[in-house]
Amino acid sequence: MALKVSNRADISPFIVMDVMRAANRREATGKDVLHLEVGQPDTAAPGPVLAAAKSALDANRLGYTDALGIPELRARIARHYQDFYGADVDAQRIVVTTGSSGAFLLSFLAAFDQGDRVGLALPGYPAYKNILAALDIEVVEIPVDGSTRFQPTAAILEQLDTPLDGLIIASPSNPTGSMLDAGEFQLLADWCRAKGVRLISDEIYHGITYGTAPVSALQLDENAIVINSFSKYFSMTGWRLGWMILPEDLARAVECLTQNFFISPPTLAQIAAASVFDCYDELDANVARYAKNRAVLLERLPGAGFEDLAPPDGAFYIYANVAHLTNDSQKFCASMLAETGVAATPGIDFDPGRGASFVRFSYAGATGDMERAVDKLKAWLK
Repeated sequence: MALKVSNRADISPFIVMDVMRAANRREATGKDVLHLEVGQPDTAAPGPVLAAAKSALDANRLGYTDALGIPELRARIARHYQDFYGADVDAQRIVVTTGSSGAFLLSFLAAFDQGDRVGLALPGYPAYKNILAALDIEVVEIPVDGSTRFQPTAAILEQLDTPLDGLIIASPSNPTGSMLDAGEFQLLADWCRAKGVRLISDEIYHGITYGTAPVSALQLDENAIVINSFSKYFSMTGWRLGWMILPEDLARAVECLTQNFFISPPTLAQIAAASVFDCYDELDANVARYAKNRAVLLERLPGAGFEDLAPPDGAFYIYANVAHLTNDSQKFCASMLAETGVAATPGIDFDPGRGASFVRFSYAGATGDMERAVDKLKAWLK
């Protein structure tokens, strides 16, 4: 007799991870792979972070920490907001989490009940809707396109047939890299406040922008939940560490949830991460390389057959319309990997409907890899 599998597990896969697995398998056979599929800096964590980790391994027993994170790290995060945004943040509002993924899970559990409705833009990061679905929270998809730079607007929200209990915003966004300017973001925050909608702001790509300073929801709505990560700008992807800034009404709820779900964030990663805020020069050098990679792809992808590109204001992604090449982006990306060694992510990961005609390229790797990838794609599509 077959044993039961929970319906909560009946969610879509995170397709980029499937693509990365296929790319790694190809690489393991000795074949060339250019990794433009995964949003992961190819640089190691900054030197002071590695030194702090080595020291901690020798001197610290690495036991549990406070559920909300070690005080030293929470204080450094608070100082980062003063340095980066000129904003005063009470360290008691900061919760260190097991990656931003842990922060999303905790925030959704604390802020919403089964059957609540949470809006999110499509194309968008797939884990939002998949986590919400696993928690029996209704996902309200908000299709956006180039006419609003792939971001929701207050006018679009006003036209929704379904009332919302929450709204997730990402600026810069994944997969398009588009950003909200201060005025647009303020209108969204004002709309949420007027409607009693909880605003959750995904700010994990803050620091990786090209000519436009990011705006934090922290500056716009005292009831917003702000989520960030050490993975992207801070180049600590595998350390599995993030943080959230909470309004006071959610603080104890999140503390109880994280005590039971995670006990505490990874101790070694926390100790090491406190040093990353002394590394802005090294981190900004990484961003300068992303900017160079961005310029290479924006200049050369059209000549390789990828002409319709979303505006990448930040992050390290280019979202390309490939409707003239395919109506099956998953099959297209599989063929691309098999025939050229270039790994990219099919758009259906970010938009199950319209994403069949889109592909996402990540340019977080080496500039030489970007140049080689374009050469391979141009030869492939001749």
